[in-house]
Amino acid sequence: MKKGYWIVQSDVSDFEQFKEYLARTPAALAKYQGKVLIKAGNSQVVEGTSRPRNTVIEFPSYEQALACWQSTEYQAAREFRLNVAELDIVVIEGTD
Repeated sequence: MKKGYWIVQSDVSDFEQFKEYLARTPAALAKYQGKVLIKAGNSQVVEGTSRPRNTVIEFPSYEQALACWQSTEYQAAREFRLNVAELDIVVIEGTD
């Protein structure tokens, strides 16, 4: 089975409020076996555009990655970041 991933690019305007989102997200990820592979480390845009913070989260399947984003747990956590951060999130299926 192919794994699923969230590719997240974010721009945070109020990190104190964003911390509440970060505190609530792990429960949703754990329920769907999400594993953070990359979390806002150093990065350099070498072509195109990006946001300052980049995160990659791995799931056992594409279906679980979608289910996590659609879950009530994640949507509840999401409410805490809507006014303090702009995110681009792509749910993508991995390769064999």
